[in-house]
Amino acid sequence: MDYKKIRMLAQLKGAGYKFKTIKEELRENLIAKLSKKENVFEGIWGYEETVIPELERAILAGHDINLLGLRGQAKTRLARLMINLLDEYIPVIEGSELNDDPLHPISRYGKDKIQELGDETPVTWLHRNERYSEKLATPDVSIADLIGDVDPIKAASLQMPYSDDRVIHFGLIPRSHRCLFVINELPDLQARIQVALFNILQEGDIQIRGFKIRLPLDIQFVFTANPEDYTNRGSIVTPLKDRIDSQIITHYPKSMDVSKR
Repeated sequence: MDYKKIRMLAQLKGAGYKFKTIKEELRENLIAKLSKKENVFEGIWGYEETVIPELERAILAGHDINLLGLRGQAKTRLARLMINLLDEYIPVIEGSELNDDPLHPISRYGKDKIQELGDETPVTWLHRNERYSEKLATPDVSIADLIGDVDPIKAASLQMPYSDDRVIHFGLIPRSHRCLFVINELPDLQARIQVALFNILQEGDIQIRGFKIRLPLDIQFVFTANPEDYTNRGSIVTPLKDRIDSQIITHYPKSMDVSKR
């Protein structure tokens, strides 16, 4: 597909583009790399028979993932390397802050644009390196940071009442639609913030200041956690832990030779 030439929805349809979820992308590209015997996680040593096979199975199963281990065990590095399993480019509706797919828009903006312009809707392309978001969990992280809040400046500039959902400023998670989203040190996240992730992981609902918006977010979540922090600073609340499909335990290298690499 010639990304440089396709600039409208009609051209995208004519090229035979088909929508895929991010987990389908990861699964298909992982299968392709494994069939070619390519090293998926380049530069990671000592996990060839333990962590990496478990991570590959989780990706093949379409699971959200929690990497549980001590500091310096390459948890975040593993998550960052997963972007190599994404398609090189994906199409998005031009101007969409939620990376709306032209065939499956989820935002008010994307749906209005398709309804207004139809096949003439402008399309841009998003590279896989731009599809990675990362947030370090700290006690001061708020629901507004992760999910969103009403923006009074937007309401004033657009001359809209607070009852209109177009005055919402979306947080990191909705803006990571069709992306890989990593939350580091999950136990450090306050329990009430972890609770806000329940519906996002399970049903795709988000609620902002009384707005209950159905956003079927398409996100590959990867969490990291340090078991030492469970008693020192916090814990992962049980309902959230139940919604994270795969928990993978990392470890330090098992030999001095591997440690020296």
